[in-house]
Amino acid sequence: MKELPYLLDVKENVNTLDLKEILLKYFRFWPWFIVSSIFGLALGFCYLSYTPKIYESVAKIQIVDESKQLDLAVDPKSLMSGKIAINLENDIEKLKSYRILHQVSKALNLDVSYFKKDFINKTEIWNPPFTITKIKEMDSLQIEQEFKIEINISGAWITDEDGKVTIVHFKQQDTLAKSDLPFRIDVRKNLQPKDYEGIEFGVIIRPMKQTVLDLAKNLQVEAYNKNSDILALSLTGQSSQRSEDILNEIINKFSQDGVTDRQLVSKRTLEFIDERFLYLSGELDSIEINKQDFKQSNNLSYIQSDADISLQRKMITRDEASKLETQVSLSGLLKNAVNDQLNYGLLPVDIGLENSGINALVLEYNRTSIERDRLITSVGAYHPALVKLSSQLDQLKLNIINTLNVYQTQLKMSLDQLNREKSQAGYSFSRLPEKEKALRAIERQQSIKENLYLLLLQKREEAGINFAVTSPSIKVVDYALTDKETSSPKKRIVYPISLAFGLLIPFIVLFIRFSLDTKVRNLADLEKVNTGISLLCEIPYLKKNKIFISDNDRSILTESFRILCTNINYRLPKKEENVGQVVLVTSSIKGEGKTLLALNLSLAFSSMEKRVLLLGADLRNPQLHSHFEIDKNTLGLVDYLTDPKMKFHNCLQEGFGKSDNLRVCFSGPIPPNAPVLLSGKRFTQFMEIAKKEFDYIIIDTSPTILVTDTLLISKYADLSLYVLRAGFTDKKLLDYSKRLKSDKKLQKMAYVLNGVGQGSSHDYNYGYGYGYGYKAKKEHKAWYRIRKKPIKENI
Repeated sequence: MKELPYLLDVKENVNTLDLKEILLKYFRFWPWFIVSSIFGLALGFCYLSYTPKIYESVAKIQIVDESKQLDLAVDPKSLMSGKIAINLENDIEKLKSYRILHQVSKALNLDVSYFKKDFINKTEIWNPPFTITKIKEMDSLQIEQEFKIEINISGAWITDEDGKVTIVHFKQQDTLAKSDLPFRIDVRKNLQPKDYEGIEFGVIIRPMKQTVLDLAKNLQVEAYNKNSDILALSLTGQSSQRSEDILNEIINKFSQDGVTDRQLVSKRTLEFIDERFLYLSGELDSIEINKQDFKQSNNLSYIQSDADISLQRKMITRDEASKLETQVSLSGLLKNAVNDQLNYGLLPVDIGLENSGINALVLEYNRTSIERDRLITSVGAYHPALVKLSSQLDQLKLNIINTLNVYQTQLKMSLDQLNREKSQAGYSFSRLPEKEKALRAIERQQSIKENLYLLLLQKREEAGINFAVTSPSIKVVDYALTDKETSSPKKRIVYPISLAFGLLIPFIVLFIRFSLDTKVRNLADLEKVNTGISLLCEIPYLKKNKIFISDNDRSILTESFRILCTNINYRLPKKEENVGQVVLVTSSIKGEGKTLLALNLSLAFSSMEKRVLLLGADLRNPQLHSHFEIDKNTLGLVDYLTDPKMKFHNCLQEGFGKSDNLRVCFSGPIPPNAPVLLSGKRFTQFMEIAKKEFDYIIIDTSPTILVTDTLLISKYADLSLYVLRAGFTDKKLLDYSKRLKSDKKLQKMAYVLNGVGQGSSHDYNYGYGYGYGYKAKKEHKAWYRIRKKPIKENI
């Protein structure tokens, strides 16, 4: 029978990604994300609170246009163009040079660093209440030394790295007495020791070389923008005042160094220019004569025109040779195709051969082959007309091969001639670069000498002025300034990263959890396995094993089983009247809810005024009696199968509750030979009588993996319901059910997914799906009731 449109078929190929389903799956755990986000933000706050603040100080200087002054350190491009360009790269390297930074470090005593310590970290300070003056030579120190200094009313307590304590007493409230320390401590004027009592200071003395190298790494110098002659100097540090003083001192030292260099250069320039004038005049005359002689001896007029003619000739020859080689290859391919043709099949046409004779022969051959193929279907293989056509095809094949041989010979002769012409053109063309190289070398020397000569004429006029008046090489655009916002750590970066980290933790945990989940949860899991078995219905999860109560029951459970009954009726085959339908209920393993489902299914059918027999065929581990609260040894199927004299109705029990249309046949005592009983004639007789007495026979059977009992009686079933339990059935078991279907061991299999929604409230909202219009109540958690307004029940 054709299935209803709303029956859920498990698709064979499902490649779509349901983004909404994925998001809802994670959104169910939104409290985890909120708590973890708060935790991440708290970590970010702690990091910002206890990490030392780093500030960036920036100064800007403009490099004075050196084309207005004399500077021999010009780049080659400037000489070729006749002007001197500002080389910012050179100035950047000068600013970061060891020589300049050594002067700065020495002037500011940067080899001595001061820190103020607190509970967690230490902060660098620039103007401590005391200063350190090293007694030893600054460059003689080889290793870093650290001291701890505490100031009190009586003096200062100095502790070295080895824990040795030196006490230095105040003298006249402004100087500290000398001691055996490798430095001298000077107290600043107007120092009030009580203001610093209890504060721990740290002093680190480092080798001067290491101090300069560290400063060079920290100092950043770059062009302010691409087309600007302004340089931006930046320095980061905990003390903004220290960074500003260092940048300003670098600018001062660099400016002084530039003025000194310019004064020396101006004097040397005047002497150099006078010497070079005499030399350049003789060099220019010699180059002009050499250029004239070279052109006359090599018959050159304009070398570019000669090169174009040779190159054009070479390219034409190469293109023609390429075409000929292509024709040779194509003719070879066609020849191979003809030789390989044994059954008068069609030959390839329009492959690019430029020989009209060959193309005509191929077309004639294909036309004859098609005619032969048409004729062979209507006459015998030895028909005279067919023999004639075969003879014509053999002759055409021979003509094609002969024509191809002649054509290939012609192509090879033409190709050899073109190769000789190409070699001649290549030799003539290969000589041109050698001549051009020699000529350009002469012209290059001429251009260099001319530019130098003109440059020196200009510089000689400027040299006298620059020698007397030397202007600074830089102009200060902005002295060092520090942004109030810290460069590290940055709140706008730390907080988003902390939030992302907080969100990532539960996501990773949930992703691992979902990835390791091997249980069937919903229809989507069935579709991924691709069993090809349709899903009749999904039974919602209920906390207690509830039973189908009455015809007027409007609960979620009742509605789900009514839907299941409807779908079963459309799956069952049509039979003669007074012949009952057999529905077999089984599962893979124990615990998937097949017994309770069979009971509720029988109650649902009986509520439709149908005569229903619930048969307990699980003879090894019967559970049906537990729902009726009777002894499991009650007369049942086993008694009927083992006692030939027992009547059919003697083993039946009254229905459940008020269900007058329901009869139950329990399994009875556990037999030692269940397979033998179920495969015997007595069971066949039982089923024949049951089909005549009842409209529906619902059989509760054993799990299919554990025992073979179910497979023995599956032949009696008009429909086999294979029960899966959401969150319990392993996905690997679906392959077993798939094999049962493919091997036809179970008749007309269909899935019933039991316990849907357990632990997965986002999968199916049964309060809406089944309860709409039926006063179905759904209990919500406290947080859900707060988040949403109460929903009025439908009346």
